[in-house]
Amino acid sequence: MDTLVKQNPAAPDGFFESEAAGLRWLAEAAAAGGARVAAVVGVGPGRIELQRIHAARATPAAARAFGAALARTHDAGADAFGAPPAGWSGPGFIGSRPQAYAHEASWGAFYARDRVLPFLELAIGAGSVTGAEARGIREACELMAGGAFDDDEPPARIHGDLWNGNLLWDDAGGVLIDPAAHGGHRETDLAMLALFGAPHLDEIVAGYESTHPLRRGWRDRIPLHQLHPLAVHAASYGRGYGVELADAARRTLALPGR
Repeated sequence: MDTLVKQNPAAPDGFFESEAAGLRWLAEAAAAGGARVAAVVGVGPGRIELQRIHAARATPAAARAFGAALARTHDAGADAFGAPPAGWSGPGFIGSRPQAYAHEASWGAFYARDRVLPFLELAIGAGSVTGAEARGIREACELMAGGAFDDDEPPARIHGDLWNGNLLWDDAGGVLIDPAAHGGHRETDLAMLALFGAPHLDEIVAGYESTHPLRRGWRDRIPLHQLHPLAVHAASYGRGYGVELADAARRTLALPGR
């Protein structure tokens, strides 16, 4: 197998091991028809060796097939909202930043507490979010934590950091890399693809819905599910993302039926 090695001797304890655990958990679903995942060849402190993906252009047919496979990955499920990959008891990360796991029955309580608010505080400290904006974002989090956006969806097995750069394409279709995998809401992965762009996104969604239709109004809820990645980016990449984060919070507060 042609491989590549990522290494960083200064990586935090468990950093690459966490990535490997997420990839292997997602790969369990891939074996049952879920989305393909770059295979883990080896992992250790400061180092991970992965299957090399030979890049090809995404096609509409490949995007549709990936969407159907992603739905099957989500349907593989998780123990709870915020749950780590099965068998992993170490730390979690998104990019280079730590983020918590949890074991919640309520998606909103988990998402507000462990995915939005910690990165909001970092964004405020970085000067990316104003005091007035922070109040609106916290108000949205209070609604989430109170269950305003909870539904009957069970915890899904999500990639957790599904921006376009973590979805590669080869001659056989889409391949997932670099997850922040956990038990989450299935709309979250699709919202992140929409936020940062993905080739043939409409075809991905069509394929997804051919396997597991999304709940009515899911497009209206995209800003809700973008709060986490926008907060992460506001913490690291400046004021522009803080403005987007505040706008997503305003749109969340305006959602009907909450």
